[in-house]
Amino acid sequence: MGPTRRRFVQSSVLAVPALALARPLAYAAEAAKPPAKKMRILILGGTGFTGPHQVDYALARGHTVTLFNRGKEPNAWPGRVEELIGDRNTGNLKALEGREWDVCIDNPTTLPFWVRDAGRVVGGKVGQYIFISTISVYASNAQPTDETAALLAYAGKDAMAETTETVQASNRRLYGPLKAVSEQEAERQFPNAATIIRPGLIVGPGDDTDRFTYWPVRLSRRGEVLAPGDGSDPVQFIDARDLAEWTIRMAETRTLGVFNATGPDHQQTMRGMLAGIGPAVGGDDRLTWVSTDFLDAQNVSAWTDLPVWVPGQGDTAGFARRNIGKALGAGLTFRPLPTTAVDTLAWFRQQPPERQAKLKAGLTPEREAALLAAWKAGAKA
Repeated sequence: MGPTRRRFVQSSVLAVPALALARPLAYAAEAAKPPAKKMRILILGGTGFTGPHQVDYALARGHTVTLFNRGKEPNAWPGRVEELIGDRNTGNLKALEGREWDVCIDNPTTLPFWVRDAGRVVGGKVGQYIFISTISVYASNAQPTDETAALLAYAGKDAMAETTETVQASNRRLYGPLKAVSEQEAERQFPNAATIIRPGLIVGPGDDTDRFTYWPVRLSRRGEVLAPGDGSDPVQFIDARDLAEWTIRMAETRTLGVFNATGPDHQQTMRGMLAGIGPAVGGDDRLTWVSTDFLDAQNVSAWTDLPVWVPGQGDTAGFARRNIGKALGAGLTFRPLPTTAVDTLAWFRQQPPERQAKLKAGLTPEREAALLAAWKAGAKA
């Protein structure tokens, strides 16, 4: 075991009890509350990023869980979860016919016709329909807003004719507009029974995009780290486990309406985020803050090359300032940031070597070094 790995193991062992003690009282209280009744929960999807966390939490709280998907993932809960097979792309929802559930949670849907078809089969047979949407439905990111802000408009010929392939072909430009149409369809198909949840960036163990993972991995490698802007730009994100568990609690209380779901419960800056991650993963806080103008000139992309971060001014001034007051009032709580960072890094280090060799987001070591050298050369000029 090399010194870096040893430091990580030692720091993790020492940090976890302290983090457990530091867990916010609100989080512990919400997690400890028993449900008022045991529910029959139908989850459409359930095998992606947040779905398994929903299943685990629902089972731990005594609920009965049914999954409906294409059956391409092995059964992770043998004998504990009912699995129904179908394909929403082809309209094959026969396995859902003639059944009733207390709540239906729709995780993977971008396509409005998926919501329409679900409504035709289980509408009136579920007491609540929870649609997992996205904060990408908003028409503008320029101002801080709440759930009443204007949504993106769909400008195509027929939203119900869009497919996964057309969304991909649009380079995901259709993603936000189609989610907005899907929300409208949810309200139409499930009147007085719909809950719309709009998550921000979802992070934590199991995230296959590396959009947050980059930072725990990079800071754990130590050395000089390129950090974007001056540290004051706001950031928002939510641990997949917090989102999943809150979704189940929203089902238990049958809370309806539209809710932004991101975090934390205070304004977090980029500087604060890195300060929360670095010590938890053994980083040495050697951050070099590089101006947005320089990054723009070097064609460094916010969100992808430097994930989580977007400039807190101009057209993106409101992107990471979404109002989550409604969700907080409805019981949304958060794990401490260091917990998410440590757990994410531990998960990543369990992946195959070829997966760890190349992050899917963030700067490569070579490009980061070149940018730091260019930044310093410019400062001396």
